[in-house]
Formats: sequence, C-alpha cells, structure tokens
Amino acid sequence: MASTPASITAPSEPYQKVQNHQHPQNNFRNSQRRHRRQTQTHSRKFGFARPPIAPSNVAGPTAGATTHPPPSGPSTFHSLSPDFSGRRSTRLYSKMHLGRPKTTSNSPHSSVSEEVLQYMKNSQNVENILFSFESELRSSDDYTYLVKELGNLGECEKALTCFQFAIARERRRIEQGKLASTMISTLGRLGKVELAESIFETAFNEGYGNTVYGFSALIGAYAKSGLCDEALKVFDSLKDYGITPNLVTYNAVIDACGKGGVEFSRVMEIFNEMVRNGIQPDRITFNSLLAVCSRVGAWETARNLFSEMIDKGIEPDVFTYNTLLDAICKGGQMDLAFHMLQEMPKKGLKPNVVTYSTMIDGYSKVDRYDDALHMFGQMRYLGIALDRVLYNTLLTVYGRLGRFKEVLDVCKEMEAAGISRDIVTYNALLDAYGKQGMFDEVKKLSSEMKADKVTPNLLTYSTLMDGYSKAGLYKEAMEVLREYRQAGLKADVVLYSAVIDAVCKNGLVESAVSLLDDMIKEGIRPNVVTYNSIIDAFGYLTASECTLQTEPSTLVAIEVDAENKVADLRDNQIMQVFGRLASEKGGQGRQDNRGRRELFCILELFRKMHHLNIKPNVVTFSAILNACSRCKSFNDASMLLEELRLFDNQVYGVAYGLLMGYSGNVWFQARSLFDELRLMDSETASAFYNALTDVLWHFDQRYGAKLVVLEGKNRQVWDNVWSDSCLDLHLMSSGAAQAMVHAWLLNIHSIVIQGHQLPELLSILTGWGKHSKVVGAGTLRRVVEELLKRIGAPFQLAKCNLGRFVSQGSVVAAWLRESGTLNVLVLRDARTQPGYPRFGHFSNLQPLTL
Repeated sequence: MASTPASITAPSEPYQKVQNHQHPQNNFRNSQRRHRRQTQTHSRKFGFARPPIAPSNVAGPTAGATTHPPPSGPSTFHSLSPDFSGRRSTRLYSKMHLGRPKTTSNSPHSSVSEEVLQYMKNSQNVENILFSFESELRSSDDYTYLVKELGNLGECEKALTCFQFAIARERRRIEQGKLASTMISTLGRLGKVELAESIFETAFNEGYGNTVYGFSALIGAYAKSGLCDEALKVFDSLKDYGITPNLVTYNAVIDACGKGGVEFSRVMEIFNEMVRNGIQPDRITFNSLLAVCSRVGAWETARNLFSEMIDKGIEPDVFTYNTLLDAICKGGQMDLAFHMLQEMPKKGLKPNVVTYSTMIDGYSKVDRYDDALHMFGQMRYLGIALDRVLYNTLLTVYGRLGRFKEVLDVCKEMEAAGISRDIVTYNALLDAYGKQGMFDEVKKLSSEMKADKVTPNLLTYSTLMDGYSKAGLYKEAMEVLREYRQAGLKADVVLYSAVIDAVCKNGLVESAVSLLDDMIKEGIRPNVVTYNSIIDAFGYLTASECTLQTEPSTLVAIEVDAENKVADLRDNQIMQVFGRLASEKGGQGRQDNRGRRELFCILELFRKMHHLNIKPNVVTFSAILNACSRCKSFNDASMLLEELRLFDNQVYGVAYGLLMGYSGNVWFQARSLFDELRLMDSETASAFYNALTDVLWHFDQRYGAKLVVLEGKNRQVWDNVWSDSCLDLHLMSSGAAQAMVHAWLLNIHSIVIQGHQLPELLSILTGWGKHSKVVGAGTLRRVVEELLKRIGAPFQLAKCNLGRFVSQGSVVAAWLRESGTLNVLVLRDARTQPGYPRFGHFSNLQPLTL
C-alpha cells in the first residue's frame, strides 16, 4: 500500500470510536464534515494525485488482508504469479514498464471522489466510507475513478468492494457496463484474470456486459497475463454477437499476440483488418506492433513501422523507442541502435533505465563490451538508478571480460540497494566463472544458491553441464545431470542443445545425432543452434566413436543403483555418453570407416532440418562450408554442398560456382550475397568469409579464395587487416590467412616494382590462431610458417613474440625483385569452367540470434 500523507490520518480516530453505533455511516459522515475544511486545506500541500507506484506495489493486497468473494461463482482469490510479484528479473519484466507513471485520469469525476480515495487508503472498511459519502458521489463516474485508482495502488479487494457497492446501486445498463469494463481492466492489470472472467460472465449474463467495451476489457486482461489463445478466441467471437471491434479492441488483441508469440503474419492480418474497417491506429497500436517485432528480432520491419508511425503524425514516447531499440539490438544492429538513442533527446524524451539496459545488453550480445561499459558510464553520469535487470546484465559483461573484481563490486552494490540475488543473477555468475575455468567458484556459487533457497532452473543445469563438459570435467557434468533428474525437471531444447554441443565438441557426431533423434521423439523441437553444433563438429576426430552400448566396467563413476535403474532411457543414454567421454578422455579409439559414417549422418541431418522446416541461418551455412573443407575427397564435399540446395539456392550457387571455377555472373551473385552479409554483425560475417575461403583453398581454388578475402578486406570484415608494413591475420581461418598472405605480398610487389621504398620492418601477425589453445602452438601460426617457407619468403619468427613473423623491408624487396617470385605469388584455380551455372535467388540470410 502506498504511504499516506500525515494530514489525512486525523479523521481515522473518530471513525474508530463510532464504528459500533447503530448507524455508523451517519456518525462517520458528520465527523468527516466537521474536519472537511481543515482536511481540504492540508490536501493542497500534497494533492490528491496518486504518487508513482514502485513495481513491487503492484503485487496486490497486503498479506493477511481478508479476501472479498467475487460477485458470482465459487472462484476465490489467487496470489499473483512471480511475473507480477516484483521478484522476476528477466528482460520481459523491464519491458512491461511496471511502475511507469500512469496517465492522470481525465474522467469527469468529482473532488469528493478524490477525498474518498484518501480515506480508503487508510482504512480496510471501504464499505462504511462509501455509505458515508453515498449521497455526494456522482454516479458511475466517481465509482469508475475509485476503481481505477485503487487498482493502480494494487488494492484489489478495495476496488472489488467499491465496484460491487456501485453496481448494486446503478440501474442504468450503459453505466453498469462502464463499471464492469473498468473492473475487468483493473483486474487484468493486477494479473487476476480468473476474477476478470467471473466479472465478465456475470455482466454478460445480466445483460450489461455484452458491449464492445466489456469484450475489449476481457481481451486486454488476457493480454496482460500472456493468454493469447484465450484473447484470440474472445476476439473471434465478437462477430457471433454482432459486435464491431473498436480501436481499444484491436490494440488489446495485438498486444495479446505480441505477448503470446503469435506469428507476425497473423498480427499483420489483424492490423490490416483494422485499417480496412476505417479504424486509424494510434501510438498504442504501433507500440504493440513494435513489441511483436522485438520478440523475434525483426529490426527492419520494426524500423519500417516506426517510420510509418512518424509519417502518420503519431509522436513516439519512451516506450516506443525502448521497444524499437530492443528489436534493433536483437538484430545485432548496434550502430543503428545508437543512432536511434541519440534521436530521443531531440524529441524531448529522456532515456530511462530500460533504454540503457537494452543498449548495454545489445552491445554485450555482439561482444562490444567496451561500448557496453561506456553506455553504463553515461547512465551513471546522468544519475539513472539501476534495476535488477541491469545489474544482471552488468554481471554478464564483467564476467565475460574476466573482470571479477567488478563482478564482486556489482554484487555488493546490489546487496546495498536491497536487491537480492535471483536465479538470473546466479545463472549469469555461473556462466561467467565457468567460461573462465574457475570451477572452484562455480561450486561455491552452487552452494550459496542452495543456502539462499534459490531454486535452479533448466538454464542453471544447462549452464553447469555446458561449462563442465567443455572443460572436460565429465564426472561433474554427470553429477549435475543426476541432480537435474532428482529435481524432476523435464528436459527442454536448451538442456538438450547443451549436451549435444558438449558431445559435438568431442567429435562424437553419431552420438549427437542419436541424442537428437531422442530429443525429437520426446516432442522437443530442436532449434537451428542444435543443428549448427552437429554440422560444425563434422570432421573433428578428437574423441573415439563407438556404439551406444558400453560395458559398465569401462565407465567412470557410473554406479548401477536404484535411481539409475528407474531412470528413463533418454537420461541413461546421456549419462552413458558422458561416462564414455570420462573413460576415454585423452585416449584414441577406433576410427575405421568413421568419416563415411559421419558423412551420411550429416546428410541425414540436413534432410531432417528440411522436413521439420528448421530455417538455417548464416551460421548454418558457415558450418556446412567448414564441413566441406574437412572432407577428404571432392566428391564427399560435393555431396554436402548439394544439400545447400534444400535451404538456399543463392549460397549454393555462389559456393558451387566458385568451387567449379565458373566464370560469368558467379562473382556478381557472390557480391550480392556479400551485400546481405554486410547487414550482420562482424563476427558472423567474418565466420562466413572464413568458411567460404577455407573450402576454396582446401580444394585448390586458390584464385577464388584470394578474391573472397580481398572482398572481405574491402568491406572491412576484418578490422585493420593490412598496411604497407603489417598484415594482421589473427581473426582469420587457415585458408583465409594463406590467401591473404599472397594478396598482401602481391600488393607489396607492385609497390616495389613501381620504385617505391618499403618500410624498414615488415610484420605478419598470426596471434593465437583460430583453434589454438596453447601459446605459440596455434594452427594458424604453424600454417603461415609453412606457407612462408614453401614460397621462400624471407620472414622469421620474432624472438619476443611467438605469433609474429618479421623481416627487413630491404630483404623482402630484394626477394620480390627475383625473377621467379611473381610466379610463386600468383594464385590459380585448379578448375575452370566456361559460362556460368543458373541458380535462382532465394530468401535473405538471417543472422543467428544469440
């Protein structure tokens, strides 16, 4: 309950003294009249306007309050779900904008109703207060005002009492309908959807609820609780009752679709129907449509809707910008998001904690941590208070940077602000420490979470299993799986994907495909991330593959106890896979015919993706190209590449055309494809360039590989990749790096031939390499060293930097002038074809939403 100004507490004592009188309402009324002039004088100091309510105040009646029965039926009050209790700390919570300042009511209520509201704040005897002021309250307008404001204060029971008092005295059907729709809307805001249904049913049966306002209020109540199917059913039933939807109705059902995960095409059908019916959308309509785009990361559609909104002369508010920014950030378009953020002050809008939380989270998702922290510093400078969502985001950012001093500082600040750690906080910390290999801290956090009585969820178990398995701690991963089973949780796509990814990282492709089959049989739909893990694992022979039956004696720490005997087959199979990994860690198993078996597994996997209508993204295409580059024969690679036709003819056409050495318009198609990649984040784009170059280099299409890396350089896929004195290869794959060395040396060759002098010192940087785990032993460093020796380039490994090759400019110039050097540097394709293959253009690539 909101705090009450001291100036209105005095009247409560006389009320307590006379409440046992035969007609208490009369004595109460006379008592208040004696004090009314004094009270109204004091009231000017604070006003009767409702102060902003913190999110926690929306939770409903205080503990211990007596419940009021609904007007009809056996329904009883239910406590609010955690979504509305102020304990939830997901991004959805921040977007709900609980605690946003409510628009001041413009209903024609009287000043008496404002006075009555102040008394109601201090008393549980709402009915007695209403009796005292009954003759002065102005019909349904005053009661509607009271119901709304009590609802805004979270006083559900008082609002219901006020509604029942008013509805019993109102005889006009239209006014009864207004009261009912107001009560239904209020209950919807408070998450009391069952009570809202009961009010609607009573109003409908008694003949004053069958109005567009009543139906719209019920749809809105369903929308607030995310009950999309129910909202759509009510909306579809309007025509059966001869009711024409209005703007409020359409806004409510679009909002329900946004919260319920309805396909965007269905939402647009409703929106287009609204426009056809001559109803013009308003800001609420566009905000709801933007929320649908935000949910799926459809940033281009969101931007178009925003432009349409501006063209119609509808001014955006902070919520509009926050929702638009969320859609753009989910699409990885952070530069555009920053541009939109800069627009807000020009529109007279101040970014709030949700705005900055969205931006910081967006930067962290694309690994732009410096920008995320800069945004946080700007927020601090403006004095914007942090909320739980932002604290959890900061923990993720600092954790991924390995800055654990700041992690501890954030935790202390959270505690000082009275914000306790929740499951999102613990999941962020577990993920951060796990990725840094700090498993002592992981175990300590797990114990603290149990001590704080924070219940782990599926993401917790997935995070722990993923961390342990990637670090090779398979015994610990099995213990987490045991605990998960004891908790009685049902596996979901996140947990299965974590296990499959762990199996794939160890090269067990066949076991991963078998787990995928079990996942589908359990009715769990895999996502594109699951498939990408398996495809990318093809060709990595880092662990042995064998049949799924494993002798108990070969497994580590797998006891055949009663629990395992009654566990279902699915979980036992996962346990067996982890057991085999533990027992064979570091060993080499049989690999006879394994490559061909894995190839057919991957081919079957593509067909399953197509059958389940799992849409691949650019990461999938990169994984397929990487798999092709690991094939031992061109025929095997061609079989894999052919499967691209199932998904995207354009990617297939470019890859196949370059591999076969076609001339003609293949490069034109390639540039069109690269234009689409430009819309994605740099990490995703560079992965595709690397994968395409690798497969071309692997199958001796060296000139095509050079064209691809030069295109990537010109499009700045790799930042500052070369200058006249330095070539930086540390973000490149092996094939891309080798092609780039040739291209760079050819550029230097032209400088020398033109008579220009080279810099005194030339450097080639390989860094850690794409797959290196040990300093100085990276694959990239080794590959580049072998290439330089093969072409006779006079570069040596620097003594002070194991990932850097250096040479004197004069020495390199002399080598470039030698007669045979140019012929060594010029790259050629092993296959050339006249003409060009004809391929259609399929749908645009979609980036992976991480």
